[in-house]
Amino acid sequence: MPDPTDFSAENPTDPLSRQSAATADAASTEDALVTARAEAAANLDRYLRLAADLENFRRRTVKEKDELRQFAAGRVLEDLLPALDNLALGLAATKAPNADLKSLAGGVELVMQQLKSALANHGLKEINPAGQLFDPHQHEAISHAPSPDVKAEHVLTVVRTGYSLNGRLLRPASVVVSSGPAKEGKH
Repeated sequence: MPDPTDFSAENPTDPLSRQSAATADAASTEDALVTARAEAAANLDRYLRLAADLENFRRRTVKEKDELRQFAAGRVLEDLLPALDNLALGLAATKAPNADLKSLAGGVELVMQQLKSALANHGLKEINPAGQLFDPHQHEAISHAPSPDVKAEHVLTVVRTGYSLNGRLLRPASVVVSSGPAKEGKH
C-alpha cells in the first residue's frame, strides 16, 4: 500500500513532478535536436562530396571525349598513309621520260582499291545502285530518262557514288532514274 504522505505518486499534477517531467522532455528534445543536427551535417557533407565527385566525373568525361575525338582519326589516317605513299610514287612515275599510260592507269586503279579497302575497314560502304529500284532514302534523283533496257523507277545511271558510314548515310548516290521504254509520240 502506498504511503499516504507520498502525494507525488497519486497526484501527477504536483508541480514538482511536472517540473521533472518537463526537464526530462526538454532533455530528450535537446538530444533529438543534437542528433538531427549531426545527421543533417553528415548528409550535407555526403551531398557536397557526391556533388564534387559528379563534377569531377563530368570533367573527366569531357576530357576523355575530347581526346577520343582528337585521336579517333589516327587509325584511319594510318591506314590511308600507304595509299598516299603509292600516289606519290605514281605521280613520280608520270614524270619519267618513258612513262607508259597503261601501267600508270593500272597503278592508279590499285591505289583506288587500296583507299576503298582502307575506308571499308573503318565502316565506309559504297552506294552504287546501278539497275536497282530507286530508293529516295539512299539515292538522289537528278533526272529521269527513258530506257528500253531498265525498268521504270530503277536506277539507269549512277552520276556520283554515295557513301554510308556504319549504316548512316553520309552522301546519297546521285542517279538518273529510268522512266521505262520511250513512249511513242502522237502524230
